[in-house]
Amino acid sequence: MRPLEPALEGFDAWITGRKRFHGMGRANLPIFEFSEGRYKVNPLANWTQEDVTEWFATSDVPRHPLVADGYPSIGCWPCTARPADPNDVRSGRWAGQNKEECGLHVKRNERPRVF
Repeated sequence: MRPLEPALEGFDAWITGRKRFHGMGRANLPIFEFSEGRYKVNPLANWTQEDVTEWFATSDVPRHPLVADGYPSIGCWPCTARPADPNDVRSGRWAGQNKEECGLHVKRNERPRVF
C-alpha cells in the first residue's frame, strides 16, 4: 500500500481490476467511486469469470504463471495462497487473516495498523 500512495500523487483517478463476481464486499461494486480524494474506476466490475476467460483466449496477453499452478486469484505475496475451496476463487486470499479486501481498496482509517 505504501508504494501506491506516492505513485497516485498528482492524479485525480486510478483504474482497478476489481470485479463483482469476486463476491463479498464487491457484489455491488460501482463502475465509478470516489474515495480518499480521488476517483476509482472499476471498468471490469460487470465482467464475469467467463468474460475474463474469453478475453485471455482472444488477446495476446499471457496469464500470470501462478494461474497454471493453481492460483486463480493473485495478490501480493503474503496475501496469496492456493485456494482452500476450488469452487471459490478467492478462498486462497488472506488465508488465516480476518479480512476480505486488499488494503489498497479500504480507506486509510479502516486499514489495520502495521507496526
